[in-house]
Amino acid sequence: MPYKIAIITGSLRAGSINRRIARSICSIRGDNLDCAMIEIGDLPLYNQDLDESPPEQWTRFRQQVAPVDGVLFCTPEYNRGVPGVLKNAIDVGSRPYGQSVWDKKPAAIVSASPGAIGGFGANHQLRQACVFLNMPMMQQPEAYLGHVTDDSFDESGCLKEGPLKELVTKLAHAFHDWVDMIHRSRAALAEDSAHSSNQAKSKAHA
Repeated sequence: MPYKIAIITGSLRAGSINRRIARSICSIRGDNLDCAMIEIGDLPLYNQDLDESPPEQWTRFRQQVAPVDGVLFCTPEYNRGVPGVLKNAIDVGSRPYGQSVWDKKPAAIVSASPGAIGGFGANHQLRQACVFLNMPMMQQPEAYLGHVTDDSFDESGCLKEGPLKELVTKLAHAFHDWVDMIHRSRAALAEDSAHSSNQAKSKAHA
């Protein structure tokens, strides 16, 4: 069964290069990654006063993220940081306290930009928040995609053949392997824990 992946992009623009990069990553591993774009543009700004009676948009967003196996963030950089709409989505998903939908979900961050540094600032700012939220974050390969423009894609929205597509292909495979490793490791640890517990019970009754 493919892993269910939530794609969350930091750009609301319909023709966003980051949206197209995200779709490219998932199409490359379409046999193993079942991806769905989760929209964040309609989320009201986070306000703790609303925790007891959250807006419908908050509830819908949390319900969409909660069951997924992993999260792929694709974002541009605004003024050397994370776009406000994406930071708001992070905050909405992390609350109420103790009920974060991000907890323990393996994730990767890709930032793409027409500029040379490929959204480096936004990438690391978002990474800092995700580490705090206890999301196992893929470390390598790092994904700061620079010089990405509309010309990088064909008429269907897919990446054209070339070095950029080769790099994104490596990212796609690495992300699948990362999600797979996290889930398999947890399953193995749970099995070992159950085995140890059963052994301890057997000794206690011996």
